[in-house]
Amino acid sequence: MMSWQKQISEGISTAEQLAAAIGLSPEKEAEIARITERYPMMITPYYLSLVDKSDPEDPIARMCIPSMDEFGAGGSFDTSGESSNTKLDGLQHKYKPTVLLLSTNVCAMYCRHCFRKRLVGLSDSELLEVADEAIAYISSHKEVNNVLVTGGDALMNPNHVIERYLSGLTAIDHLDLVRFGSRLPVTLPERIYGDPELLGLFEEYGKRKTLIVVTQFNHPRELTEEAARAVRELLVRGVQVRNQTVLLRGVNDNGKVLGDLLSGLTRIGISPYYVFQCRPVTGVKGRFQVPIAEGIGIVDDAKSRQNGIGKSIRFAMSHPRGKIEIIGRLPSSGETVFKFHQAKYDSDMSRIFTLKLDGHETWLDDELHGI
Repeated sequence: MMSWQKQISEGISTAEQLAAAIGLSPEKEAEIARITERYPMMITPYYLSLVDKSDPEDPIARMCIPSMDEFGAGGSFDTSGESSNTKLDGLQHKYKPTVLLLSTNVCAMYCRHCFRKRLVGLSDSELLEVADEAIAYISSHKEVNNVLVTGGDALMNPNHVIERYLSGLTAIDHLDLVRFGSRLPVTLPERIYGDPELLGLFEEYGKRKTLIVVTQFNHPRELTEEAARAVRELLVRGVQVRNQTVLLRGVNDNGKVLGDLLSGLTRIGISPYYVFQCRPVTGVKGRFQVPIAEGIGIVDDAKSRQNGIGKSIRFAMSHPRGKIEIIGRLPSSGETVFKFHQAKYDSDMSRIFTLKLDGHETWLDDELHGI
């Protein structure tokens, strides 16, 4: 197994490299070259090794290899109102108790369903400046009790930048916990289990404040022994690991597949807590979204296969007005029941509402007119 540094340096980022790695027709190679001019590609050799090259509909390939479907019309680059919640460069404050920090635009792999295609790059020095400004903002906002450091991928930051966040945030008394959003347990697990310095930072600062790594496994085949090893190394150092799955067409849009994923997560010590409705992102909407009504059935089927831990998941969407839980359908009227799990506005807090869906809707109107 090559080192994680070599995995990054030898990452697949061009159509020519991909063709050499998995074999592509000249026509397919030309298509991918055209797509990557607009939407960059990066795949670690590790993650590419999970692809079943004999299956043209392989779910792992679907998440990492570009498709012409990405040129489909419609969608938005900001589906959750992130721009309106930005208080400083890289800092969002949508919900009173929570601040979200976009610490980097770098990922080990560019997922084809990514909802942050709009991010621009920051140099290493700028990353530290952003960290200091963010820590100062959070220190002055006593209503904030938790922080999510994400990106990009938060654990793709250099260790000294990660330590700046850890040292600054764990010293803030009014914070209960600090979360790091990272898909590295899925796409480059050796960055975690193969870096004693990084693990030492988590162990040291985890003595000051509760630390959580929030990751995103979307398919059972991503639950490899390497992934499980990365998770174990975090758990033994007192770091909690939780998972947010995205419901994706052609990946986990099946009750048994999603159920197997949830069971596999709990088996290796990860607590799954959200299944998210895929956002209507430009370049993603037409390829990956599943209708809400169909999603309810898939999630209910998956939950029926779980123990108590797996049953704790919520089916939700990150909407401009808040995180909205998708509860289910009323048999009497056929209406779908929703509840604000988190809300941007106090008037929506814990609010329940119903809508009559025609079965094809994949998202709710941004303004929720009449709700």
